[in-house]
Amino acid sequence: MSVSLYYTARRATPLTGSESAAVARIVTERQTSFPYEDEESLFVYDPGTSDPGTVLDGSTKMPFDPGRLLPVVAHVLDSVTEFRRALPDADWRVHMDDLDVEWDEARGYELPGMRDPDLIADLAAIPDAVESAPDGPATLGP
Repeated sequence: MSVSLYYTARRATPLTGSESAAVARIVTERQTSFPYEDEESLFVYDPGTSDPGTVLDGSTKMPFDPGRLLPVVAHVLDSVTEFRRALPDADWRVHMDDLDVEWDEARGYELPGMRDPDLIADLAAIPDAVESAPDGPATLGP
């Protein structure tokens, strides 16, 4: 079973040319700086397939490796923070499955502990904590 982070911006007016360029720039820069080549980065959906009124939406699947989880969460939420600041007049919803991620005007989108170096180190020290079973859902380590 995987967990994903979802991000959606809605408003009555479509993106302007400069807003579309800003979104494209953010996607390019944030994908280039993504910490792991073999993990899913930002995935912004094709605007032509979105519901009317949706000006930006996408998702990112979270890694199974606990040592990679918080760096990926921080990177993606920082990316979505940049999107929101580029499109401040949109109505935003950011959530990890059923958990809404709240907006903070000063810090942007953030989850508790996502930048805690001790927690990140503790998670990274868990050897093979999560393995993907060959014929089924993920299972806890040996």
